[in-house]
This record gives sequence, C-alpha cells and structure tokens, in this order.
Amino acid sequence: MSTPFLDLSRRQLLSLGAASLAIGLPTLAQASIAPSSPAPDFTLKSLDGPNLRLQEQRGKVVLLNFWATWCGPCREEMPQLNKLYEKYRPSGFTLLGVNVDEDSRNAAGVASQLGVKFPVLLDSDKRVSKLYQLSTMPSTVMIDRDGRVRFLTRGYKSGTELEYDQQIRALLKE
Repeated sequence: MSTPFLDLSRRQLLSLGAASLAIGLPTLAQASIAPSSPAPDFTLKSLDGPNLRLQEQRGKVVLLNFWATWCGPCREEMPQLNKLYEKYRPSGFTLLGVNVDEDSRNAAGVASQLGVKFPVLLDSDKRVSKLYQLSTMPSTVMIDRDGRVRFLTRGYKSGTELEYDQQIRALLKE
C-alpha cells in the first residue's frame, strides 16, 4: 500500500510546496517545534537596548518565556520566573522573556512593575512567536545546552514553576 506523498514526483512535490506557500499553509519541509527539534535561531532587540541572538546562548540551558502585558497568567508567572533565574543563573542557565506586545512601552512598564530581573526581548511584529508556532500566552520553551527544544509548556497555572525547576536541574546535569 502506498501513501499519496510517496506517489508524487519531485516536480509535483515542489508544486505542492509552492502552492502551500501561496495560500499560507505549512510546507512539507517546515519543521514543527517539538521536543528534540533544533530551537529556531532568532535575534531580537532587548528592552535594555542591545540585540540578543539565541544562538549566542549555546552552552547554557535556556528558558524562553513568551508573554504579553494583557495576559493575567503571564503576570502571575513572572515572580516565579525571577526566582528560577536568580537561583540557576550562576549554574549556566538563562531565561529570556519574549514580549509580544506591539508597544514596547507596555512591556517596559509591566517588567519594571513586576521587578523582572531577566532579559526581556521585544517581538512586537510577532515574527519569533510565529517561528515558534505559539498561540497561547504564556508559552515556555526549554532549550538544552546544544540548542535543542526539550520541553514545551503552553499556559500557566500555579505549580508549573515546580516542573520548570525539575526540568532546569535535569538539563543542567547533562
């Protein structure tokens, strides 16, 4: 028994990929964000000014947290993320908060109000959140020292930070 994609010629596959792009559907070659997949690289401006590139964090365990100022659970989660950042930063861990608000002044105000200690990156055009295929706020992507996605958490509820703590410890031991 054959599958439809195995019966397609190379030309048909290329046409299918081009048609998918034209109507905005994912192509056959587009990778999805899942455990063990490489974390897509990106560069974003930080709230403090300089650009930060994910690939430059290789060798560290990285927690990417996508958040928005209008997201109640995001605000609830921030103090817990601060604690994790301060606890594990000396051990080769970093936390990057990727804010998706259109106006960076909103992100700056909320980050200041909540006492955020970790770097906040600005994704006002949502290019990076689309790259990571995220539609839920907050969403957290845990990346190992080799730049591979290891855990993906959508949403936040009290206690989720305990899971992050276990994941961070496990990845730091590798």
